[in-house]
Amino acid sequence: MNLFSELRRRNVFRVGIAYVIVAWLLLQVADTLGPALRLPEWFQSGVVFVLILGLPLVLVFAWAFELTPEGLKREKEVDRGQSITGETGQKLNYTIIGLLLVAVLYLGLDKFAFEHDHEEQSRASTEPSIAVLPFENMSSDEEQEYFSDGLTEELLNLLAKIPELNVTSRTSAFFYKDKDVRLADVGRELDVDHILEGSVRKSGQRIRITAQLIEVATDTHLWSETWDRDLNDVFEIQDEIAAKVVGELRVQLLGELPHAVATDGESYSLYLQARHTINQRTHESLLRGEQLIDQAIGIDPSYAPAWVLKAHIYSQQGDVGARLPREAGPLARAAVDRALELDPANAAAHALSGDIMISFEHDFADAKAAFDRALELDPDDVDVLFQASMYYAFIGQPETALQLSLQTYERDPLFVPNHATLAYIYDMLGRYEEAEAIIRERIEISPDSFGSYYYLAIPLILQGRYDEALQVTQQERLDGFKQTMLAIIHWHLGNEEESDRAMQALLAQQSGGWDWQVVQARAVRGEIDEAFEAMQAAYDNRDTGMQLILGDGFIDALRDDPRYDAMVEKMGIRVE
Repeated sequence: MNLFSELRRRNVFRVGIAYVIVAWLLLQVADTLGPALRLPEWFQSGVVFVLILGLPLVLVFAWAFELTPEGLKREKEVDRGQSITGETGQKLNYTIIGLLLVAVLYLGLDKFAFEHDHEEQSRASTEPSIAVLPFENMSSDEEQEYFSDGLTEELLNLLAKIPELNVTSRTSAFFYKDKDVRLADVGRELDVDHILEGSVRKSGQRIRITAQLIEVATDTHLWSETWDRDLNDVFEIQDEIAAKVVGELRVQLLGELPHAVATDGESYSLYLQARHTINQRTHESLLRGEQLIDQAIGIDPSYAPAWVLKAHIYSQQGDVGARLPREAGPLARAAVDRALELDPANAAAHALSGDIMISFEHDFADAKAAFDRALELDPDDVDVLFQASMYYAFIGQPETALQLSLQTYERDPLFVPNHATLAYIYDMLGRYEEAEAIIRERIEISPDSFGSYYYLAIPLILQGRYDEALQVTQQERLDGFKQTMLAIIHWHLGNEEESDRAMQALLAQQSGGWDWQVVQARAVRGEIDEAFEAMQAAYDNRDTGMQLILGDGFIDALRDDPRYDAMVEKMGIRVE
């Protein structure tokens, strides 16, 4: 009892209680900040370890020291007659009551304010989930792999249109292509309950498709079937597979089961080949893709998805310099308008129409209706969310853009184009460390992606980390991006000769579609008149970099100039 009384007198119990409450509150904060700041998985465990380790230290400290009017003193040095542990204990009581009120308030907020989010998460966790792994190409010709990959993607898109079914994104599912992995590991990593896999054999006009549905938890086949059909029957097969999946998973549909859009079998094969080809993202592959899609349209000019792909190819050509933007824009517009004539409810066509408006036509006001219509038609489609997020970033609404971009990331964390958009939004908001983190993730996923090191250098420069920016810039593959960064970084470092050399190298290739990068470098170097000359050229040439005029941190030196406001007004980019 003497020890117990002494522990009470020295307020050891009170200090321990206060510490436990504070530790609990800190754990709630860590649990919230960890995912938001993309902290590593060990962060939460590390916080718990430190807090547990701290408890005995705090208790020993409370036993050995006493707070006096003169400050902290060792307990044995304090005269018992002058001790104020009673007053200190009363203050600790008030502190504990205050901490308990904060804890109760947090619990109430978590229960009521976030109840809707929790319900949504719970509902999502009860919905059947599935990943469609790339179907294996069993054809004797390896070049037929475009067909098996394309069929996989079409099946995935078809299943993704079922709101009651959680379907893993294409990028995440194709990450496992040609990899020797256990299905149980795939299910755990993708957080799905079921996996659809199969094989495709194509020989002329004949196809053999085998599909099987597997339950991850038990590693058992729920269903398997093989189709030997004519190529023109491929759409019926897709519909049958979707219906089988829905039936086996006992999905309770609230609407009708979606159906594949049918076309001539040979036209469909060319369409898939064109889509597969352009994924190489080279000038040559885009030209070859254009030729293939023209052949597909020649066979069936009423197939709307082919016109959407044709418009996308033209848009990509203008974006990477395979065509001048002023040539690519009208071609893309004509193709997407034809797609919308054929299928007014095509969400991808509406989103692409909006993208063409902002990229080539500087029609930001009408583009809003196109993106809103696309989101209305298919609010879960990754491409629609991605393009809408870029639009809201360009018109100066970064918070809305961030919400859409994070939804894109949640649905497809391996979709590297969204990483660049997300980084741009974070840069706009001054959240440079998060911008840096998402681009480093992009590089880890796809080390050879064009522009990645350019995007990484941006937040480093905006934080004044010029030496680090210089190192990463050396790894950039696109020379236009590389010379832009070198001109900017060396200027900040005071290396004017090196900056001049990079500037001249950039100017030598400006006509190849690098007008906006010239604007960036000129603005940083304080060459204001030259920067506005390049900006006018970018506007005249429909350079897609003009979309960055409201949020690009490199052109801050231009914003107080009347010519900047005049250009923003001419573009009509500020949309309410």
